[in-house]
Amino acid sequence: MRGGGLEAQTGSVTTPNAGAASLRLLIADDRPRTRRALRALLAAHPGFEVVGEAADGEEALAGVERLCPDLVVLDVRMPRLDGIEATARIKTRWPTVRVVAHSLAVERRADALAAGADAFVPKGAPGEELLGALRAAHGAR
Repeated sequence: MRGGGLEAQTGSVTTPNAGAASLRLLIADDRPRTRRALRALLAAHPGFEVVGEAADGEEALAGVERLCPDLVVLDVRMPRLDGIEATARIKTRWPTVRVVAHSLAVERRADALAAGADAFVPKGAPGEELLGALRAAHGAR
């Protein structure tokens, strides 16, 4: 397992939300900088709890198994197991877990959705677009 992956980053970032249950998220991206940026974005908005991180698709699967998140936000391009295959495996094994693909690889949008992703948000889109997709995907339970 690579440094900065799932086991090194399982501390929660919780934001207050007037008594409502937080949406539990796992962030999967091979770039530590992207994981930190997503964590910071989510920490600034109520109702989100980052329960773990993963640096590749294999770590994402292990994290879903161990942490039972409501939602996984993951990059399409990752080492060992890419986000497309990780999405398909997550949706097969844990069909109630929502997946939002978040990637620069916009040409893979259709592949991500076909694999079972509940939404695709391009990296670089406004933070509100990603937050809206996370909330919408969770509401689709």
